[in-house]
Amino acid sequence: MYKKIVFLTGTRADFGKLKPLIQILQNRSDFEVHLFVTGMHLNPLYGYTLLEIQKSGFKNIHTFKNTTCETTMELTLAKTIEGFSSFIKQHQPDLIVVHGDRVEALAGAIVGSLNNRLVAHVEGGELSGTIDELIRHAVSKLSHLHFVSNEEAKMRLLQMGEIDDSIAVIGSPDVDVMFSNTLPNLETAKSYYEIPFENYAIALFHPITTEIEQMNVYVKEWVKGLIKTDKKYLLVYPNNDLGSSIILKEYEKLKGNSNFRILPSLRFEYFLTLLKNADFIIGNSSAGIREAPYYGVSTINIGSRQKNRVSHIVIQNIVCLSDQIVEAVEVLIGNNNREIVQPFGTGKSAKLFLSTILGNKTWNINHQKQFLDNS
Repeated sequence: MYKKIVFLTGTRADFGKLKPLIQILQNRSDFEVHLFVTGMHLNPLYGYTLLEIQKSGFKNIHTFKNTTCETTMELTLAKTIEGFSSFIKQHQPDLIVVHGDRVEALAGAIVGSLNNRLVAHVEGGELSGTIDELIRHAVSKLSHLHFVSNEEAKMRLLQMGEIDDSIAVIGSPDVDVMFSNTLPNLETAKSYYEIPFENYAIALFHPITTEIEQMNVYVKEWVKGLIKTDKKYLLVYPNNDLGSSIILKEYEKLKGNSNFRILPSLRFEYFLTLLKNADFIIGNSSAGIREAPYYGVSTINIGSRQKNRVSHIVIQNIVCLSDQIVEAVEVLIGNNNREIVQPFGTGKSAKLFLSTILGNKTWNINHQKQFLDNS
């Protein structure tokens, strides 16, 4: 068996998830691995994270600049379809692997399905909120294979008419990295990003595209609340969805404030080390729902962006008001509870992924998708 596999990545987050799956295939003689790199990776404003992919030592890295502007996600989708279509026609892969709920993943699934190429979706079947959930479910319906994080996600895909044989429960691939021996130590991570704080929290706030009219109010309350807590924060830039410029404009007010170290991006392994040693994480990033509980790090989850995600005792859910932010931080002070929960696998995702695609069942799956009627 010799198969050509393309992994599509558009953000720092999805690359962190896909990396263990790429690594386990990279040096095998029966697979030829390619990376199609686009989106935020090629944007200097967000740290030009293509450099981090190149440092990972992967072969066959192909780049495509798809950025338009934040108010035209549909044009970014169209541009990615155009670029990826050209790439697929040139390289003729046997399998396209996409992750999550970004427009780049949707573009990959559209191009693959319309070109009669197998498409595999990593971490489909999950709930969150906003436009992300719509994109994720659309990607699942355009995909032939599903590598999901838990049984709940599998059940949702079955509800959506996906066939049992097309779904493999492998856990979340980032857990493989979280408990690997490849993470830098804390001092290395602090030195790399010039972090002067002894103790700190991580702050991440992304746009909520379905509530764009309220984003200006949200961001002002968010920044006001962080300032009022008088804590030290590693404040990471948001993703580049509609509304990101509103957030970045408000962050200009924090320049010169010694309580904040503002970072355009963080390498995934470095982010994990910093998260593991943080006092807490605050904002509306999925990292507070997925990664933080594995380390027993408390999360203050703000607003509706992660509304339907799994919840745990280590997560406080609040609305985006400065007074609630201050109150939530005060609740955490002196709280040493670091209960660890593991709802997304135990760190064997890459091995489970490999064992699945080594089987003939993967490659013999019907390219003409069938809808399983569960009624």
